[in-house]
Amino acid sequence: MSQMPTTQANNSPEMTVIGADTTIKGEMFFEKSARILGNFEGKITAQGEVHIGNGANCNAAVEAEKIIVDGSVQGPLFARDRLTLTENAQVQGDLTAGTLVVAQGASFVGHCNVGPRANEMTGTTQTTTTHSTPTQAINTEPKTNITTQLDLTPPWAQTTGSSVA
Repeated sequence: MSQMPTTQANNSPEMTVIGADTTIKGEMFFEKSARILGNFEGKITAQGEVHIGNGANCNAAVEAEKIIVDGSVQGPLFARDRLTLTENAQVQGDLTAGTLVVAQGASFVGHCNVGPRANEMTGTTQTTTTHSTPTQAINTEPKTNITTQLDLTPPWAQTTGSSVA
């Protein structure tokens, strides 16, 4: 009686890799995770993790459960769970995440919305992990009920309208 070789389950999640010598324009949807090492322009949606590798250049809207940026991104990032900017990250665009981790040396220009209610406050869409089709576009328009100007004048320097004699 011959024995068939058994296949051991791999504990690491499945990941699609876009190579460093690749340029893609359009929309990509990943049911699992993806690692971008080349150039991408358009929209990336993933049910798992998206890792923008060191040397990668993305001019794209990115939406995923977790996002790790180790390269260059121009466009909005929406991480349902965690967004990590490494020391090599160069991001120009708005960030929305449940948790944000920024390493010393990372570069970021844009608006930042962090916390469990960040997607509600910004009006961005949220996908569910049971959904297997691409989601609607991320809303990149600013909400009108969020004020972006803060009065940073210290209390002792504010004028109250009355004079002390």
